[in-house]
Amino acid sequence: MNRKKKLTQIHKKRVKAVAAKNSGKKKSGYVSKAERAKLEAASQFEDQEQTE
Repeated sequence: MNRKKKLTQIHKKRVKAVAAKNSGKKKSGYVSKAERAKLEAASQFEDQEQTE
């Protein structure tokens, strides 16, 4: 691999890493199964209150 190509690859890699760091998170954090169950139960409870 010639020197120019190697330097270009390194530069692109660094630019990509900085862009990814500054873009922010796209995925939400991990939510446990128990926490999802609590949230679902709470939403069902709210739905029942609204229908009454």
